[in-house]
Amino acid sequence: MARNIRLYPWYQFFRSLLFWQAIWFLYFQNELSAAEAILLAAIIDVATTVLEVPSGYLSDRVGRRVTLLIGMAGAIAGALLLWLGDGFATFVAAQVLLGVSMAFNSGTDSALLYESLAREGRADEVDDQELRAWRFNFTGLALSAITGGVVASWSPATVFLLSAVASVAAFAIVFAFREPEHIETEVTFSSRRQVAEIRAALMQPALAWLFVLAVAMYVFSHVPFVFGQPFILEAVGASGVSAEAAIVSGVISAAMMIISVAATWLAPGLRERIGLHNLFLLALGIQVFLIAMLALSNHPLVIAFLVIRMVPNAFARAFILARIQPLVSDISRATYLSLQSFSGRLFFAGSLMAASGGASAGALSYAENRVILAGYLIAGLVVLAGLAVTARRVRFAA
Repeated sequence: MARNIRLYPWYQFFRSLLFWQAIWFLYFQNELSAAEAILLAAIIDVATTVLEVPSGYLSDRVGRRVTLLIGMAGAIAGALLLWLGDGFATFVAAQVLLGVSMAFNSGTDSALLYESLAREGRADEVDDQELRAWRFNFTGLALSAITGGVVASWSPATVFLLSAVASVAAFAIVFAFREPEHIETEVTFSSRRQVAEIRAALMQPALAWLFVLAVAMYVFSHVPFVFGQPFILEAVGASGVSAEAAIVSGVISAAMMIISVAATWLAPGLRERIGLHNLFLLALGIQVFLIAMLALSNHPLVIAFLVIRMVPNAFARAFILARIQPLVSDISRATYLSLQSFSGRLFFAGSLMAASGGASAGALSYAENRVILAGYLIAGLVVLAGLAVTARRVRFAA
């Protein structure tokens, strides 16, 4: 299991080399329309949502390694299809394959890390190891964002080929993983027992609160990811440099990830200073604040606020996962994490479907963007208030 622990951060690094991340909306909007670009964002979430719980069940039943291999195969195929194809139907197929990748990775990667640590008698290191993996993750995102923005300025489709190559490297690392031995035997495994255990786990106030927090943070983290790129396009267009939108987006994304790496180093001290509850609420509050800034103005200076998009995840994500893992058994862990991700994706995909209906056939205007963002802002304030009121009722392990 020591090999898994050693290789896990590198798996996260290569899996995070998404060279298309900074320009995907601009690319789809240029090839198709704003409405279809938003719809494609919804499709990847729908595909992931549909497969979330089945992939978690497969992971708990068949194994972490096989599930991750299927996921990375989907990432390779989806990226190659985006590189080679054109047209809405082809892009839909590619988004579905990328959805397979996300679903089969979701929850399974964290479960593999925790179980590998537990088998080595190092479960108490889960906070540190998750934070270390997130640093590798953010570093990969930063490098691929700036590189992808530059490459896209002369050959937009090439970013998908580069992502496919990186996914091949991640596939090779997964192939080198060893399957953690489950404490539960095959005889004790049953879907009925899984459902009963997850239902019982969610009756714990701490886990229920974390479930709502994790779902909310997923949704509000992705709002700037989808609607930030058309915002950048209009803002830089107003400054007369719209041709450089891909590079600007890449630079912003890279800066975002570099700042997030720094935030992971600050997170442990911040947790000690203000406590876990307040750290979690601060993280969600930053997400809501960012949406508010984007909704209030399209001034080019507001673009600077996009660099804090991933700071909330850097502050809270590792601690959320570390608190969840011991509360769920081996035979249900990946299924539970997939169910949590399923819920976040379901809410976000539904909101994107609604947003696409109000978008124009051409590029998404700031007026349209502002209405959409205002809706997310109201929802964010309601959820933040609800979690703040109920926070005093939950207790977390140290």
